[in-house]
Amino acid sequence: MSEKSWRDRLFGGLKRTSEKLGENLTGLFGKAALDDQTLDEIEEALIVSDLGPAMAARIRDRLAAGRFNKELTEEYLRGVIAEEVEKSLAPVAKPLTFKGGRPQVILVIGVNGSGKTTTIAKLAKRFQEQGHSVMLAAGDTFRAAAIGQLKIWAERLGVPIVSGKEGGDAAGLAFEAVKQATEQDIDILIVDTAGRLQNRTELMDELAKIRRVLGRLDPASPHDVVLVLDATTGQNALNQIEVFRDVAQVSGLVMTKLDGTARGGMLVAAAEKYALPIHAIGIGEKIDDLRPFDPADMAKAIAGSAYAR
Repeated sequence: MSEKSWRDRLFGGLKRTSEKLGENLTGLFGKAALDDQTLDEIEEALIVSDLGPAMAARIRDRLAAGRFNKELTEEYLRGVIAEEVEKSLAPVAKPLTFKGGRPQVILVIGVNGSGKTTTIAKLAKRFQEQGHSVMLAAGDTFRAAAIGQLKIWAERLGVPIVSGKEGGDAAGLAFEAVKQATEQDIDILIVDTAGRLQNRTELMDELAKIRRVLGRLDPASPHDVVLVLDATTGQNALNQIEVFRDVAQVSGLVMTKLDGTARGGMLVAAAEKYALPIHAIGIGEKIDDLRPFDPADMAKAIAGSAYAR
């Protein structure tokens, strides 16, 4: 996919987000005076648009500082939003990279339905395109369908996979996968895990066990713990970060299902509140539909401001 095609899809996929923002701001444009009431209404509209209270307050302050110099046009406001969103996203836009040690173990976690297994396949494809060898580990032993799905992806990508039976010991499987990856001199080992719900204590305990077992082979392992989030869930996705960050020591995020959702502002709220690296975003089902993002493009897509084609 060309860069232009990707940008077109990004802006198209986030159209509902920018439209929602516009709807929430309707009636506030064209006011001669930016009084406190109007600024309050703008701040509330930004919060309702999932940008988060910190971002909303910062945009309000910026508008207040320039209230005597600018008429509040839609173009001006969307431009300010884009500039502030870019400032927020720039420090966290960090692609997932091969660090040099073999195997680099990437533990992928997230709740059922987040797009976790498909994300693993897409990450594997990107690493392959960069010339790295990849192995998969079907650590979601909680669901037979998840094991089967990952096997299909491994076959399509032409990569080895370590799998076991449904209900098997996920930590033991991860341990075996690291041993095999080491023997085969594999660059990247991506380990799937069960789709843990925050209230499933036993599954959270299992995740902690996987970390402990991997640590016996290499104290630095897992080298990355990537939390996959479904952007359509809005505030619930932020709650997942809160829980998984402490239990699993999350090192970075992947945001899926940004295409067609009106909740794209949640990406900004996550960046503001947690400052965790956001490695990639997903805007579709195809294997090439997961990529690192450009903060400026993402900010303009969320704000709905134009970009040069």
